[in-house]
Amino acid sequence: MKKSIIIANWKMQLSLKEAKVLAKEILDRLKKIKKKEKKLIDFDLVLCPPFISLLEVSKIFGPKKDILLCGAQDCFWEEKGGFTGEISPKSLKELGCTHVIIGHSERRKILKETDEMVHKKVKAALKTGLIPIICVGETRDQRDKGLKEQAIINQVSKALDGVSLKASQKIIIAYEPIWVIGSGWAIEPTEAGYMCKIIYQRIIDLYALPLVRNNIRLIYGGSVDSTTIKPFISQERIDGVLVGGASLKLKEFIKMCELILK
Repeated sequence: MKKSIIIANWKMQLSLKEAKVLAKEILDRLKKIKKKEKKLIDFDLVLCPPFISLLEVSKIFGPKKDILLCGAQDCFWEEKGGFTGEISPKSLKELGCTHVIIGHSERRKILKETDEMVHKKVKAALKTGLIPIICVGETRDQRDKGLKEQAIINQVSKALDGVSLKASQKIIIAYEPIWVIGSGWAIEPTEAGYMCKIIYQRIIDLYALPLVRNNIRLIYGGSVDSTTIKPFISQERIDGVLVGGASLKLKEFIKMCELILK
């Protein structure tokens, strides 16, 4: 059984000062849980703060990498060059990042990020040694027209087209139905589980089964909180969650961490 994972996407919600404070508070609470329960925090927790906060948040973790990991919210597909305003995956690695979110629905919608751009970013992240968190999801219109499976299969296929996966590399695929992002409510856990099964069927067509089992995790994202996390992670093909708004509320987020331990 794969270890569960919680990924906190802080988006553009926190200042540098606020991000440092929240990261410290989360670390302190987790250390208290670890001491109280007298056991290891048996899940991966990745915090993805804004770019300006990455270095300071990464420093906070120090030797506690067994508890917290640091991720970025995006990267560019080249390591260096004349790309004003972009950030290199190599630079993210130097800042202490282990993960990077790629193809989030907000970037696809607002910044017109295409499947081809997502594909190039996935390859660049893997080359640099980062774990890409590839976001895929259908629109309300696609779902209403009965095209949800086709939409997801197409996004997964295009993101991983020609991408060979080594035994040392890992990938996370986050199913986030676009129509629930930021809405405050999530889809039925069984429906999320079904969609993750669709993704699983596609990736076992692309990679050897041992690689899929050991190197690829499937997670759900979309208005998940402490009231829904357990039903989601209890689904057969869901290994964790991508959390937005709830990850900004200390008590709520810690409650989610406690629930995933039980």
